[in-house]
Amino acid sequence: MDPDDYRAAAREQWERAASGWEARRAAMQESAAPVSQALVDRLDPSAGDIVVEVAAGLGDTGLLAAERVVPDGRVLLTDGAEAMVDAARRNIEARGITNAEARVMEAEWLDLSAATVDRLLSRWGYMLLSDPEAALRDARRVLRPGGRIALAVWAPIAENPWIGVTQSALLERGLAQQPAPGAPGMFALAAPGAVDELLGAAGFSDVGVEPVDFSWRAESRDAWWEHQRQISISLGALLERLTPAEHYELRDAIDAGYAPYVAEDGSLALPARALVAWADA
Repeated sequence: MDPDDYRAAAREQWERAASGWEARRAAMQESAAPVSQALVDRLDPSAGDIVVEVAAGLGDTGLLAAERVVPDGRVLLTDGAEAMVDAARRNIEARGITNAEARVMEAEWLDLSAATVDRLLSRWGYMLLSDPEAALRDARRVLRPGGRIALAVWAPIAENPWIGVTQSALLERGLAQQPAPGAPGMFALAAPGAVDELLGAAGFSDVGVEPVDFSWRAESRDAWWEHQRQISISLGALLERLTPAEHYELRDAIDAGYAPYVAEDGSLALPARALVAWADA
């Protein structure tokens, strides 16, 4: 994997996905709120703090922190995709938050001066980077001594059937490949001890990690399928290449896999587990 090629391809995918994420923002945050809340609780920002969210997407987690740093503190939402940053700006404006801004910025080299940030957080960002250790070293560079980082990654795929069902169906049909060892991806930091070791290697201390369980919820399997199609950086393009018969076969397999999580009224509650980690600079 050439890192520059990977970064360019990933940025293009996130630029395309931003509209779907913005359309599904409220539903996503309603389900994922326990992870955002755990991150902000572990970050423990105080009034007057400068907080940066890395790979912020629409910024819902960082904007939780904005509530805690008033009146003099500020939150900066950063993301490498311009379309995501534009959506984050609309999110800030729609919510009337006056102590936050959004800026295009690469996670692996933050355009910030050393020792100018009190708190830094990221929800499901670092495991997708081509060089997460370099990114975390740069995060430590911008944090003041005594500052803190909090980040979330995914627990192993076996503990996340919300995506495991779809991934298994894709793999069985040759429509996806297992990531190479060490390659960036959703579960790149899922192994026990992986995120602890990475934070330590980047120079952080007093590392803590805890699981956070929650459920992705949808009104029906059709609604969940549409949700996945809109927010995935790859599923929509893949479906365009399938014949109608292949599409229906894939849907049938995925629907069968989700059957254990369907309530009597047809709604879904799909188990998910994130790992929330925190450490001091």
